[in-house]
Amino acid sequence: MTEPRAIAERELCGLVNGLAQQIADHVRERAVALGLTAAQATALRELTGPMTMRELAERMSCEPSNATFVVDKLEKQGLIERRAHPTDRRAKHLVLTEDGTALRERLLELLTRDSPLAGLNPKEQRVLQGLLEQAIVPGAGRRG
Repeated sequence: MTEPRAIAERELCGLVNGLAQQIADHVRERAVALGLTAAQATALRELTGPMTMRELAERMSCEPSNATFVVDKLEKQGLIERRAHPTDRRAKHLVLTEDGTALRERLLELLTRDSPLAGLNPKEQRVLQGLLEQAIVPGAGRRG
């Protein structure tokens, strides 16, 4: 009885990994079209409002030191600013500049075009999201 379950799990893992690779390739291709690295595109996509480096790193699934490297590059390009945190004087808030906001909007537009998830309607995407959230163990699978 364990063998069929192991086969099903292996096949499911293969599908999840295949989808993850398609999404990564999609992000990388769109990033290159805008003169960004995949990590820079991910940072811009995840920067939905002012947040700390730690919050951004968590959203990017990486260590804060890696996010800092990416943010340094985006800051040098004039796309992100570090501002004083409103309640924590030790922390900085990352905020998109006007140019950063415009580039983020272009990026989001490109990412939704021909997305690997485009074959799923919005309801199916929500179901998939729910199933993945249910399957993911908190804190597991973090990349560094």
